[in-house]
Amino acid sequence: MQATAVDALTINEAAATTGWSARMLRYIESVGLVEPRRSSSGYRLYGAAELQRLSTLRELLESHALELSEVGFASRLAREPGLREAIEQWLSAEPARPEYVSAAEWLRFEQEKHQQLLAAASPENGHAKPRWAGDPGAPATDGKRR
Repeated sequence: MQATAVDALTINEAAATTGWSARMLRYIESVGLVEPRRSSSGYRLYGAAELQRLSTLRELLESHALELSEVGFASRLAREPGLREAIEQWLSAEPARPEYVSAAEWLRFEQEKHQQLLAAASPENGHAKPRWAGDPGAPATDGKRR
């Protein structure tokens, strides 16, 4: 009797082989770090290439003291130039008081923005886009446009 060559492992077999749990393998896939092919019935199939990526991923995490989420985010940055640019701009930006806010009112202005952002993010508001007092496009509380 001749043994048949196995060209892929199921998720449970891959978990047992690599030391990653099946749940962790699903997470690794969800963040786009390793993408196993699928069988005709939808099962994940891990071949030699995926097993190699999983072992080198573990080495990367250990050698640089990284978390999976950090590598996942780095992968997202590589795939999304707009996100990468927005983060680079934010990191290099210096805080600046809006011209229409006096120096004496800047702290209160920022506090109000945060309060409104938090209120807008609450579930009962359906995560509406926040507008804050002092925003030139927002209606003023005194009825005047700013």
